[in-house]
Amino acid sequence: MRSYNQYCSVAKALDVVGDRWTLLIVRELLARGPSRYTDLRSGLPGIATNLLADRLREMEAAGLVEREDAPPPIATTLFRLTERGAGLGSVISELGRWGVPLMSEYRPQDAFRGQWLRLPVRMFLADHEPDRPPVSIQVVAEDQTVVIDVAGGQVSLRLGAGPDAAATVTGPPPRILTLFSGNLPLAEAAEHGIQITGSQEAVRRVLPRSRQAISKLP
Repeated sequence: MRSYNQYCSVAKALDVVGDRWTLLIVRELLARGPSRYTDLRSGLPGIATNLLADRLREMEAAGLVEREDAPPPIATTLFRLTERGAGLGSVISELGRWGVPLMSEYRPQDAFRGQWLRLPVRMFLADHEPDRPPVSIQVVAEDQTVVIDVAGGQVSLRLGAGPDAAATVTGPPPRILTLFSGNLPLAEAAEHGIQITGSQEAVRRVLPRSRQAISKLP
């Protein structure tokens, strides 16, 4: 492990997590929970398999990640964050908030994974009608599908399809982010390439009631 050789907590933290890909591995494990090596590879497009293996070994040595043997029928090694590693969750969240204005720099070649919507969902969406029955909203962005569950004042995201969802929101990732952040009115969504089928009331229930203090989203 390379070191800045500085007696400073910021420098010492970067000695551990400052290498390329390390914090993105933490992001994946926070979003997915315990994960197979192949799941991590899928969630980290562009990483070489030997580099991922190296980073996981370094993170294990630093006490951020541990391995566990999953029981049948999975019967494979899973990687999970330790308590120390999970403590980076607030760092990932604040880094994500800081980076939101940079999301205007969307390029068609940029990769996207459904679990990456977990932070925007937590940042922007809320259950504004907690006394109403639970609902689910399916989101389809490119070839990725996730489900937003809304119940009792809580909003959460899970991977996979939701065939019984009250509504389905389909569109390009940057447009969905613009909608979720409150910077695109629901009534204008279709004009910007977002298709909503099912209950628009279910979608309106979670959208911000005012524009967010961010600029130049695509």
